[in-house]
Amino acid sequence: MINFSLNGLNAQVEKGTTILEAAKFYGFPIPTLCFMEGLSPYGACRLCVVEIGEEPRTKLVSSCTYPVEEGMKVRTASTRVIRARKMVLELLLASCPQSKVIQDLASAHHIMQQRFKQEHEDCILCGLCVRMCKEQMMAKAIGFSGRGEKRKLGTPFNIKSEVCRLCGGCIYVCPACQLRCTYTDPEKAICGGCANLSPPCVEKEKFDDMMCYMEPCVACEIKKE
Repeated sequence: MINFSLNGLNAQVEKGTTILEAAKFYGFPIPTLCFMEGLSPYGACRLCVVEIGEEPRTKLVSSCTYPVEEGMKVRTASTRVIRARKMVLELLLASCPQSKVIQDLASAHHIMQQRFKQEHEDCILCGLCVRMCKEQMMAKAIGFSGRGEKRKLGTPFNIKSEVCRLCGGCIYVCPACQLRCTYTDPEKAICGGCANLSPPCVEKEKFDDMMCYMEPCVACEIKKE
């Protein structure tokens, strides 16, 4: 067993346990976005960062990929951690403001306004869809290409994949396209129309549970015309 300190609590876990798993076991919530049980940890979103070490030489690490070590001191909600998570959420919200998943996370962290320009991207490069396709569907139909700013998601050579079964697993796990627009009819769920507009819900001072408070949906009405 590995002995360590978790938010001042003396804790024990088995060797190989990640900080995220340990925190969940002991009842300390850590927000995640690119992590999903059943898929390998990726550490892309950096939302699950925690602070480890002793002052003044502490550092932030992604809890979903970092294993617990003997004598380690972990803080899951220090001032530095909360500040880092809020910055990550503000950047994610600017990148993909139409995502209800990101909106809900921002609301839970009391982020009431945006400081960065909205980009309305279709992908936040969390890697959930890639891992779902590879590890659960055993298809490997999609993947990443490029580096840095040129990194993007797609099929090999950007042509239609012959191994894709159209199972929808990638859409199911994607935080950027889940629940974009529920409108009033179930068949219009995830229509994506509002992604091309400036969502009024993220321009308000506070975030509500709904993606958009407008009824009928402006994007859907424009489509009808």
